[in-house]
Amino acid sequence: MQSEAVFILAIESSCDDTAAAVLKNDKVLSNVVANQLIHQQYGGVVPELASRAHQQNIVPVIDAAIKKSGIDKSQLTAVAFTQGPGLLGSLLVGSSFAKSLALALNIPLIAVNHMHAHILAHFIDEEGFEKPEFPFLALTISGGHTQIVKVNDFFHLEIIGETTDDAVGEAFDKTAKILGLPYPGGPLVDKHAQSGNPKAFPFTKPKVPGLDFSFSGLKTQILYFVQKNTTANPNFIAENIDDICASVQHIIIKILMDKLKLAVAQTGIKQIAIGGGVSANSGIRNTLIEAREKYGWKTFIPKFEYTTDNAAMIGIAGYQKYLHEKFNDASVVSKARIEF
Repeated sequence: MQSEAVFILAIESSCDDTAAAVLKNDKVLSNVVANQLIHQQYGGVVPELASRAHQQNIVPVIDAAIKKSGIDKSQLTAVAFTQGPGLLGSLLVGSSFAKSLALALNIPLIAVNHMHAHILAHFIDEEGFEKPEFPFLALTISGGHTQIVKVNDFFHLEIIGETTDDAVGEAFDKTAKILGLPYPGGPLVDKHAQSGNPKAFPFTKPKVPGLDFSFSGLKTQILYFVQKNTTANPNFIAENIDDICASVQHIIIKILMDKLKLAVAQTGIKQIAIGGGVSANSGIRNTLIEAREKYGWKTFIPKFEYTTDNAAMIGIAGYQKYLHEKFNDASVVSKARIEF
């Protein structure tokens, strides 16, 4: 099965981005993403609107991905799609199209776990980016997930730490909302943080045992802090926004790094890979780069376009599943919640 080139069409529709990619083995030939701007006016993703936008976008996005790849759809070897986790209505648009196309072309259908794909994005053949060796630790951080995963091989993954309430992405987005920044606010917090003093306002780290995380208390702490200071000075946010963002980002990075250090101590594994939308944060990326020298870790940071939701990561997971003949039939169902 490995002697000939494998062409995977991958479809990602877990939230509000409609994405399609074509991979030749582990190399990306095309990676197309259509963003949904309609959610900005609501300050967050509206599931019903997301599903409708996926229906409008999916045909042109897949068509663009195939055309950009330089191959014909008749050359496709398999179709991979996101099974979950995500918004069920959004997932169903992608899975329905994938099933129909696989049936029409009479090629294998491959269901992929979105979070599994974020981790396997490190195995895309990309110039200048090294691939981790098994076993390694993966820190998956996004708007819906915060996990430390022990990755023993492509399909043997063990969650050794996760959030007990909110995800790290929610802490960034909630901070942005409190500060009056538009949606999506996480990248704007990062942008302001780069010009601020990370030690201007000391926030306290939640006490959570073991390798688990908690961010709900931190979100409340930030809210009360801003409310108290804006009562005393109505211009407090405008005058201090860079320092507030830098201080929030500083404590979030400290929370993540302290848990990673504990995970390394417990497992003896010093290879660390990050994935998920929040891994696009410059502060987190820079801290992990510094950890190479500071702690003697070998850290892996994916190419920026493979951090946020994209189909290339679905494609690389689909490629590995294809090599191991892990196929699905048309009865496979989309799931809002799904384990590895």
